[in-house]
Amino acid sequence: MFAVVTAGGKQYKVQEGDVLRVEKVPVPIGEEFDLKPLMVSENEKVELSSDVLSNYSVKAKVLQTSKAKKVLVFTYRNKTNEHRRKGHRQLFSEIKIEKISRR
Repeated sequence: MFAVVTAGGKQYKVQEGDVLRVEKVPVPIGEEFDLKPLMVSENEKVELSSDVLSNYSVKAKVLQTSKAKKVLVFTYRNKTNEHRRKGHRQLFSEIKIEKISRR
């Protein structure tokens, strides 16, 4: 059984036991929360209808919250002595898919 869920504006194909890095979720470390399923596949049968998907639940647990590696951005314009260097570290949460089940 697998599901396609949305988290942080992105879509992920998940199964029970998967560990994902998603954009930071406002849930404390160690607590469970629900993800919104967009599609569920069970025994070769695919469910896409919103009224059927409301019967499914995808439980996830936050393992850690941290910052990703620094991404450096450098802009330069020739002959004008204009250059700038910036860095950015994106916040992320590492989550584990605990259970995909029918309510």
